[in-house]
Amino acid sequence: MVNTIDMQDLRHLNLFRKITRLETRYCFNYNEILMFCVPRRDISRALGKNGENLKKMSDILRKRVRIVPTPNGIEDARQFIQSVIAPVGFKEIAITPDEIIVNAGSENKAALLGRNKRRLNEMKEIVKDFFKVDYKVI
Repeated sequence: MVNTIDMQDLRHLNLFRKITRLETRYCFNYNEILMFCVPRRDISRALGKNGENLKKMSDILRKRVRIVPTPNGIEDARQFIQSVIAPVGFKEIAITPDEIIVNAGSENKAALLGRNKRRLNEMKEIVKDFFKVDYKVI
């Protein structure tokens, strides 16, 4: 995940650096998609012209790849969560000092939870690593 890097993540980060010529240390999986976090100003550079870098990495890894902006604190949590879970949406998000509560509505709640709460657990770990708070879906 974000705070601990295993060998597979290190390989992904090295490939990302080699293709995009950008340094990042944020790499995680969500819903079978490999996500890289880069500063907002570098997203277009990371994608490459017409998304070439993204396509090249996706072909090499045989996996879907997405690039999202790195959050600068808890105030960017809404935008970060929205970009990670896209295209699934949510009605509203409540941010308190010790937890983030996402109100998904009846249609999107199942998509945010996943089978056997797999997506919920993945997102809990991501939110815990980035913002050091709990994550709930209601």
